[in-house]
Amino acid sequence: MSGKIRVRFAPSPTGFLHLGGARTALFNMLYAKHNNGVFVLRIEDTDRERSTDEYIDAILNGMKWLGLDYDEGPLRQTDRFDIYKKYVEQLISEGKAYHCYCSPEELEARRKEAMSEGRPLKYNGKCRNLKEPAAGVNPVVRFRMPQEGVTMVDDLIRGTITFENEQLDDLIISRSDGTPTYNLTVVVDDVDMGITHIVRGDDHLNNTPRQLQLYKAFGYEVPKFAHLPMILGSDKARLSKRHGATSVMAYYDMGYLPEALINYLVRLGWSYGDQEIFTSEELVKYFSFENVGKAASVFNPEKLLWLNGQYIINSDPEKLTELVIPFLVKDGTVTEGQEPDRAWLVKAVETLQERAKTLIELAASLKYYIAEDVEFDEKAKKKFLQESSRNLLNELKEGLSSMDDFSESKIEELFRAICEKHEVKLGKLAQPVRVALTGGTQSPGIFEVLDVVGKEKAIRRIEKAIEVIGN
Repeated sequence: MSGKIRVRFAPSPTGFLHLGGARTALFNMLYAKHNNGVFVLRIEDTDRERSTDEYIDAILNGMKWLGLDYDEGPLRQTDRFDIYKKYVEQLISEGKAYHCYCSPEELEARRKEAMSEGRPLKYNGKCRNLKEPAAGVNPVVRFRMPQEGVTMVDDLIRGTITFENEQLDDLIISRSDGTPTYNLTVVVDDVDMGITHIVRGDDHLNNTPRQLQLYKAFGYEVPKFAHLPMILGSDKARLSKRHGATSVMAYYDMGYLPEALINYLVRLGWSYGDQEIFTSEELVKYFSFENVGKAASVFNPEKLLWLNGQYIINSDPEKLTELVIPFLVKDGTVTEGQEPDRAWLVKAVETLQERAKTLIELAASLKYYIAEDVEFDEKAKKKFLQESSRNLLNELKEGLSSMDDFSESKIEELFRAICEKHEVKLGKLAQPVRVALTGGTQSPGIFEVLDVVGKEKAIRRIEKAIEVIGN
């Protein structure tokens, strides 16, 4: 094929966009961008019973969130049934396809018989040379596969793969109700849409020799194929719900950044030296099938979580603030439309982003900055809000109250003066104050926390801690 490289992602809308599908879309997009090509989105919705508009929307939303930008589409196969019908009729008229009148029950009986005798589970060709149609039966249409020789698939990842034609049965290309089947529609669409490279999961590999024979029957040039290795769970079984979330948007709900998930998915099967973290520009620049491995990849949720934390650490605080607001609304920390002052919230986020691995964690940490009051962790309260801390907290409260310049540097000066006066280490004062301000023992630097919480709120919380000690 000459001209511009054209690739496609062709999901079936029978479920949400899952990790395997997202990685396939990503590799297609990267290959297209790397080669200044075109990325087409095609919705394969010929399974009318299971395909829904809800799932189409879910796939589009998942791709949008991940930044999987397509150049053409979405195109729907259900809009093209008249086209497929003409191709089926062409194959029948040329003797390359035939009507099959075998009932499902008859086919099932033959399948069981073949299993019991250890024979290949393929159609036995009963209707292949039938001269007269069976009365009162709506037939399917089968494609005549060659019965001898081999079909060779040249794969950009796996090399040459050989299939014995005698193992391939005459596949159904049109159902008894006239609707086309996957193997026919995918070939017709890929030709009509000028697809030059078919990049998909290796669970489709067994379909490839059948599709190659359809290309030849129509007289079409065969596109290049690249079959991506599977994604497995930790037990080396195919990735499924028992290994954790498989839906892309579940990771949005769990507070992952799309860039982190993209970075993790691209490394499931592809590498570029020892580099782990890539910008989007680097991915486009470096991507090639030469660096895609043949072996299946194991999904590691702990590695993804670590990677997400790295992206949060290195995110622009203003962008991170924008991303965390929906999570603050969802957990009830703020009311939608009544968010805190944006500049103040950015400052608060900046103090916490090195400690959060997800946006949910970041939102949870922001609570003690935003809330009017905090609840004390019982262990922290018992350990640090003791009688020995009361005088230190009282003195700090008085010092903070008289401050005109409520800044980190001045707050630090006050802390050190009190500690020096009472000959105690900084932690002897800092930890009770941390519990008073946050309710627990983990937080950014205590001077940062005081600065962000603000003078009035900090004093109120310290007064509450003093009261708790008194009680």
